[in-house]
Amino acid sequence: MENRRGFPISTKLMAAVIICLVLIAIAATSFFSVDQTESAVVLRFGKYVRTVGPGLQTKLPLGIERSYKVETAVVKTLTFGYRATDSTGTSLSGAFITPDESMMLTGDLNIVDVEWIVQYRISNPRKYLFSIKDKETTIRDISQSVMNQLVGDLPILAIMTSERTNIELEAAEAMQRIFDGYDSGIEIVAVKLQNIMPPEGEVQDAFEDVNKAIQDMNSLINEGKQYYNQEIPAAQGEADKIISEAKGYASERVNMAKGDTARFSKMLTEYEADKETTARRLYIETMEDVLSAEGGTVTLIDKSLDSYLPLQVIGGAE
Repeated sequence: MENRRGFPISTKLMAAVIICLVLIAIAATSFFSVDQTESAVVLRFGKYVRTVGPGLQTKLPLGIERSYKVETAVVKTLTFGYRATDSTGTSLSGAFITPDESMMLTGDLNIVDVEWIVQYRISNPRKYLFSIKDKETTIRDISQSVMNQLVGDLPILAIMTSERTNIELEAAEAMQRIFDGYDSGIEIVAVKLQNIMPPEGEVQDAFEDVNKAIQDMNSLINEGKQYYNQEIPAAQGEADKIISEAKGYASERVNMAKGDTARFSKMLTEYEADKETTARRLYIETMEDVLSAEGGTVTLIDKSLDSYLPLQVIGGAE
């Protein structure tokens, strides 16, 4: 075989070139790499074969097997009621509001503007690729349906205050049940309410006043609890001190009474044994106590009270 310029081209050379090209094509289509945050689903003639993890992987060449990479280690975030313009994709500052998603009817027939985010990850790449066609639209529709149902069952004041955390938890659980029912391979990580406000105008002003009143109420309650925590322990301590002193005094009086009782019983025994001697001894002891009292004044009179003896001080005054 010759070319147009007359240079001969060997058939073996052409065959070698073709073989090299085929080998290069086989080599180029037999390997693929998977990032650390990804998993890859491998199909053979369009049928699922296997799922492989991160690293350098192999497959049958020339389109016999095809790989589809899915981010399985990344938590994805979708915003509802607004579209963020910052780098995080979730900030409300400078965001575009989407009222068709955020405006909802509450259980007490009020209108409320609810903005939230949904965080999810792909737990099963095969199910994620083949169970749902339009994935983001499906996630958005399910999330809006669940949130509308939860908000529609509650009064507006509860939604804005006490039920926020419950709404987040119940929304995440309800969404997960639906996705599991669809066999979607999606795992809900969290649902977070960003902003809940009544419609702008007089209604919003009224609710801001209500919120301020609630904050003032909570502040006063906290102050009361703080005062309670300060005063009650002090009062309890004082009460315990008084009770302890009373118990000590009671114990002292009881012991004194027991001692007096014991002495009286002993004296009674002695009196019964020798009444005259015991009576005389008691009389003498009593007179000794009276006459020896410090600073005491003694006046002596005769037995018949016929005369007064002017003896005022015995053994004490000079």
